[in-house]
Amino acid sequence: MDRLRRLRDALTEGLVERDVAVRLALLAALAGEHLLLVGPPGTAKSLVARRLRHAFKDATCFERLLTRFSVPEELFGPLSIKGLEEDRYERLTESYLPTASIAFLDEIFKANSAILNALLTLLNEREFDNGARRQETPLVAVVGASNELPEGEELDALFDRFLLRLHVDPVSKDVFPDLLKMRGDAAPKVPEDLRLTENDLDAARKGAEDVLVPDDVTGLLCDLREWCGAEEIPVSDRRWRKVVKLLQTSAWTCGRDAVSIWDCWLLQHCLWSKTEDREKTHEWYASRAGATTEEPSRLVLLVRAWEAQFQKDQEDRAQKRNEGGALLYSGEDGKDTPDKQVQKCRDGEKLYILPQGVYSSHTSYGDEPLHETNDGKGYTKNEMAYYRPYSIRERRYLTVDEFIHKKENWFMVDLQPSMEPIKHKPVYIQDCLRQLKELRTEMKDHKDLVDKRNETLESDIHEHLWVMDDFTERASQGLAKARDDIEKLLEQLEKVIKGYDKLPQKEKAPSLNGEGYSRHSPGVILGFE
Repeated sequence: MDRLRRLRDALTEGLVERDVAVRLALLAALAGEHLLLVGPPGTAKSLVARRLRHAFKDATCFERLLTRFSVPEELFGPLSIKGLEEDRYERLTESYLPTASIAFLDEIFKANSAILNALLTLLNEREFDNGARRQETPLVAVVGASNELPEGEELDALFDRFLLRLHVDPVSKDVFPDLLKMRGDAAPKVPEDLRLTENDLDAARKGAEDVLVPDDVTGLLCDLREWCGAEEIPVSDRRWRKVVKLLQTSAWTCGRDAVSIWDCWLLQHCLWSKTEDREKTHEWYASRAGATTEEPSRLVLLVRAWEAQFQKDQEDRAQKRNEGGALLYSGEDGKDTPDKQVQKCRDGEKLYILPQGVYSSHTSYGDEPLHETNDGKGYTKNEMAYYRPYSIRERRYLTVDEFIHKKENWFMVDLQPSMEPIKHKPVYIQDCLRQLKELRTEMKDHKDLVDKRNETLESDIHEHLWVMDDFTERASQGLAKARDDIEKLLEQLEKVIKGYDKLPQKEKAPSLNGEGYSRHSPGVILGFE
């Protein structure tokens, strides 16, 4: 790690605001990937590639400016005249791209179809089809450059071959005086013992394969993939796999056996297709830099699920029963009664219904018949005295007392069930509290992890080979937000725990199997139990 740090610093010495470009170029080479630099002319894009060659011993280099009229011979070498005489279609590749270890291709998106297919194979497989045979190439990395992004679907595959992408702007106003003081394009002074060999590259790539990708990084990448889909940022499955490989290489070169959340700083340079998407991606990552171990989405989902489950358990109602087990109903006087129906009253007087065929004036048969329930108001005994009720079956008139004595003439109403909060089984409450307390412990562990990460933040980023120091402040803000979020979640969870502790319970009964597992708890429903 110390050797790579000194090598990195040697390559960036004497440059102004090109640290990121050089770091990404060196990391790309270590990971077996390529770097694309996009920006206006005169922003030292070619200088980055020329500096990268000094990172390797005995590096062979190739540099070419492409135009719409470039022909394959300019990149891959001229056809062999001797080969043609012997009916072989082969190129003389010595000193051309197929024999180079470091290459710089300027205006790479000017490549035409005659060049494109061979270039794609060379970039991806490190192989070149020379006549009837496919030969391996010593290519370590290609630094491509362009003044603009590619246009046209035929260039999408070439664009996708560059895992690392960086937009290079002219130097800022603050450091412009330093640029004016520079004299010439002196080559970096890289001690011979720092330069990398083929064995060093093999060791880096094999070592990276054994680096673990922990759950927090996997969770972050899964969330990021969903976010990219929502933002319509296209990222192929192949690119996601290459991203993981790059993060593993970053971790290994920093002397770690597992990818850290800070390695993901590199994601901003891997996923954008439009320059404005880089900043959006970086902001997304920076805001979640403190959200580790599958947080915040998993914990938020669990707490919300428990809140919803508690509200349901709290609002669940059951119909009351008396001591004999009979269902109770809410009487009109506000008292509970086992009677499902009662005679309706008005101002304390019982109400009745009239039989069909009773008129408003029993001596005038031209009047409309009265409504049997008085439009739902019913009739009192005194009101019934105005009419002469009769029995249809017996076809005789009844006195009022005779009429109201019969129960079928009473104005009956259905009562609403009398409800009370459901009493839960103690074993269910205990199981919910157990799961809630386990979740609380997990959340407190996460809070401790955020605090610990905040304590070592400055040193972690400063010692990181590839992350820029100026990210420290932004990362600190992300950690502060993560801590604030987890504290709020803990407060919400504590309310749920207290709520379950106060829910009404049935009297404890002996358990048949000694277990109290509920298949309806949020942990089970969400698949986290």
